[in-house]
Amino acid sequence: MIIVLTGPTGTGKSKMAISLAKRFDGVIINADAFQVYQELNIATAKPTEDMMMEAPHYLFDFVPLTENYSVAEYQKDLRGDIAEFMAERKTIIIAGGTGLYIRAGLYDYQFGEEEEVDLSAYDGLTNEQLHDVLKSFDPKSAQEIHPNNRVRMLRAISIFLSTGKRKSDIVDSQKHEPVYDDVHFFGLIRDRAQIYEDVNARVDEMFEMGLVEENRRLVERYGRAPHAFRAIGVKELFPYFDGEITLDEAKELIKKNTRNYVKRQLTFCRHQFPIQFVESEDELLKSLSL
Repeated sequence: MIIVLTGPTGTGKSKMAISLAKRFDGVIINADAFQVYQELNIATAKPTEDMMMEAPHYLFDFVPLTENYSVAEYQKDLRGDIAEFMAERKTIIIAGGTGLYIRAGLYDYQFGEEEEVDLSAYDGLTNEQLHDVLKSFDPKSAQEIHPNNRVRMLRAISIFLSTGKRKSDIVDSQKHEPVYDDVHFFGLIRDRAQIYEDVNARVDEMFEMGLVEENRRLVERYGRAPHAFRAIGVKELFPYFDGEITLDEAKELIKKNTRNYVKRQLTFCRHQFPIQFVESEDELLKSLSL
């Protein structure tokens, strides 16, 4: 059995995953795009060492900050772990809020062979100009990708330049079904106002734990180029380090961006998975008839 535990950040997925792993003698596999990276601990709310000792955890804290870990690599690693634990008849709990990772790992999400593409020619384009470029290559993807989502636009352009295939055509060729049987999708949810209140409290706690000091140390060591530094809770501190905003302003920006991320997570989950939202472990277990 595979239990997917996803939903908004800050709702307690890590703790519930541990409880489920103990109940079923199972394993926990990460589905958070930034918790894969080493050293970046506070901003990503990575499970602590003590938490990881309570149950087996996989795909956490193993990618060096100097590397860029892709969705395709995650798919390969996740499916390798699933094959191993299925052979051992283990219950698998996939926990995390990065819906794209879950979708790529569990669905018939295909990654073709791609050659590395130099996208530097697009660096000087505005988001609107980049969107026009994408529209000329792949009108359907351009319609689906917001002009402000530069990362996704560049990704779609890269796919076309590398493979000669439109991203939208690749997506349309897929059945959009899980490749595994006995998969159960759950979203841990609470009242929206309560989630936002918890997000604000969590950000305050991150600052108390040393968020600024951790990020300053990592930036001094690695610069600002690592992909991992796009994580919420890192990039918002750059203007503070440059003296452009106050620490309070940086904190409020992190809270705002986290709340916006919660909205996107909820939208993705509702549209991409046959998900059942639950508020407690008992409710989840009842849905499994256990």
